[in-house]
Amino acid sequence: MATPMRIFPKKCLKNTVHRLHRKPIISHKGISSNFCTSQNNRCFSSTTEFSECENRVFSGIQPTGIPHIGNYGGAIVNWLKLQNKYKEQMLLSIVDLHSITIPPQKQLRQNILDLTACLLACGIDPNKVILFQQSKVPYHTHLAWVLSCLCSVPKLQRLPQWKEKKAKVKDPSVGLMTYPILQAADIMLYKSTLVPVGEDQTHHIELTRDLSRAFNKEHGLIFPSCQMVPGEIAKIRSLRNPGSKMSKSEANPKSRIELLDSPEDVAEKIKKAVTDFTSEVTYDPDNRPGVSNLIEIHATMTDMCIEDIVEESFLRAEITSSYKSRLSDIINEKLSPIREKALEYQRNEEYLWDVLEVGAKKAMAIAELTMEEVKSCVGMS
Repeated sequence: MATPMRIFPKKCLKNTVHRLHRKPIISHKGISSNFCTSQNNRCFSSTTEFSECENRVFSGIQPTGIPHIGNYGGAIVNWLKLQNKYKEQMLLSIVDLHSITIPPQKQLRQNILDLTACLLACGIDPNKVILFQQSKVPYHTHLAWVLSCLCSVPKLQRLPQWKEKKAKVKDPSVGLMTYPILQAADIMLYKSTLVPVGEDQTHHIELTRDLSRAFNKEHGLIFPSCQMVPGEIAKIRSLRNPGSKMSKSEANPKSRIELLDSPEDVAEKIKKAVTDFTSEVTYDPDNRPGVSNLIEIHATMTDMCIEDIVEESFLRAEITSSYKSRLSDIINEKLSPIREKALEYQRNEEYLWDVLEVGAKKAMAIAELTMEEVKSCVGMS
């Protein structure tokens, strides 16, 4: 019997949580209105505090369809951990304004409801997290306009995401180019210090830091700096093209497993997943991306390490086809209770809207205070 290929990385993914820095980069107590430096010298009269021991978490997700297991493993799992650590200091926004940058969004209302149902079914707790719809808090766009006046067009045009997205759209909109400013406003509006995002958002977080510094220098020291909080789970790749990450925008629905897929659909999609001609189950992302992607999915759906998954498959003397069959059962076992809960939530639209309304009121209370400071330091009030 052949010895399984050496796998990497050796680090076990089981029950890991990325180490979070408790102190924000800017950590001043009792910053008074004297720090406002606008030319008209109008400053907010109260005291702003950046606590040394308190962090605030902000994250957002676009309502562009039913979340898939890549969203679950790359974002939702991380949020479930963070909501327990930062109870009542974490905001999770359904960023519907971002979702309309690439039209059409004819099912936006239903997408918002479906996403809310799925998040609740996965375990997001509105008593721990401020879960809200972005457009219900108008201060997001108010602050975005102020920040846009501090950002140059060339800076936006240099962002890799802009270059990538404009290549896919015949006539890219202004909103598509400027949405990173809105993303910065999302974060800064709540003076967030921790932002759980993927590595592909690194440049946008850097832009947020730049805009925070620019505002603080030009108008007054209001905004703390933010840090990325990456998840521990690696990107889950497309089932049909393992060279790309799993995405809701990919045309082929067999490229992804959605949280509400039926057991039969899950089995069919895993069965048709692109692998290679080697029958052994080994983890080698560079040379065997398809099989390695299946192992990543297995790790996401269970508490097992990648090493343990490969070892178990070796002891079972599995070939790729039999491993796919077993993996389908593992995925369905994980998704079944989520699917049942989500379908139950979907039948109660009134409850879903109530959850978002309560969250919006909580978010509005924080956002309003921030905008009072912003307007005062800029000279609008």
